[in-house]
Amino acid sequence: MQKLKLRQGDWVVACDGKKALVMENAGDEKFLDLKTRQVFEHSDFRTSELGTDAPGRSFASVGSGRSAVQEVDSHELEEERFLQKLLDHLNAAVHAGQIKSLTIVAPPRALGVLRQSYSHELRKALRGEIDKDLVKMPVHEIEKHLAA
Repeated sequence: MQKLKLRQGDWVVACDGKKALVMENAGDEKFLDLKTRQVFEHSDFRTSELGTDAPGRSFASVGSGRSAVQEVDSHELEEERFLQKLLDHLNAAVHAGQIKSLTIVAPPRALGVLRQSYSHELRKALRGEIDKDLVKMPVHEIEKHLAA
C-alpha cells in the first residue's frame, strides 16, 4: 500500500453507517493536525420503531403452497440513507469549492454504498479510500493510523 500524503487543507471523512467525522488537515504532509469540521450521527432506532410488519407471503400459482418472503433489513436501509445524506453533503461541498481534496475512511460495506453515488466532481477530488473502521476512535488516534 502506498503511503497516503495529506496536504494542508485536505479533508478526511471517517464514517460508518451511523456516524461520520468530517475533518480538515490543518497540518502538513509530515505532521497531520486533523480538525473536526462537522460530526453527523444517526440515532440507532430499535427494530420495533423501524417497522412492525410480519414477513410477507407468496402463494404458489399451482397448488396450495405458500412461502415467506424475506423481510427487508430496516437497520441496513437506515444506514444506507444516512450514508446517502452524508454523500449529498460532500457532493455539495465539492461543487461549492469547499473541498479540493478528499480521503474517505470507512469499513468496506459503507465504502460500497458510498461509491455507488459519487458525483463526477467528487471522484475528481477523491485522493484515496481506506477500508478501515476508525470513526469511533478519538481524532488523535485517527491521525496515527493515517500517518502510519
